[in-house]
Amino acid sequence: MVIKRIGVVKAGVIQACVMALFGLIIGLCFLLFGSMLAGLTGGSDGSAAAGALGMLGGIGMVIFLPIMYGVTGFIAGVIGAAIYNLVAGMVGGLEIEVE
Repeated sequence: MVIKRIGVVKAGVIQACVMALFGLIIGLCFLLFGSMLAGLTGGSDGSAAAGALGMLGGIGMVIFLPIMYGVTGFIAGVIGAAIYNLVAGMVGGLEIEVE
């Protein structure tokens, strides 16, 4: 089997979904560490403002990172598929052996 062409928009959508999931995972890590920071700083100096700021930043990352990664992934997927289609037209495509 030879892959001669890749659907540009479909590749962009798939790449956007994969990257948005990565962004969600990384955003959850920010939330986890922001919550831990909130617990540490809020209890040590008595001010809840520093702790709330760390937690708010983590919540913001859970919202912002998947969107940013998804948009970037879509753009990269579209560009990558278009370049593949251009090169595959010149050299013949990618051969895959299946059983």
